[in-house]
Amino acid sequence: MEGLTITRHDHATGGEYRAHVPGTETVGRLTWVDAKGVKVADHTLVPPEIGNRGIAAKLVERMIEDARTEGFKINPLCSYVAVAFKRHPEWADVHA
Repeated sequence: MEGLTITRHDHATGGEYRAHVPGTETVGRLTWVDAKGVKVADHTLVPPEIGNRGIAAKLVERMIEDARTEGFKINPLCSYVAVAFKRHPEWADVHA
């Protein structure tokens, strides 16, 4: 999606990726909690106002990129992230 930016926000016990769509204040999110070197992807939310644009997929792809770069694993607790892992067997290297 053109102009989409994804930012990462780390917190003491987890964090989230936020998808910012140009021309709107609405934000898509993928949240996680830290569990001993594994990030548990626990929730993905893309509000209807910005839905059907592939934003959830972009959030997961960003998490995959960061996992490969930073060396962490992902436990896909969120049903959307779990399905994305099933669709992308090439992501097995970062699956916890």
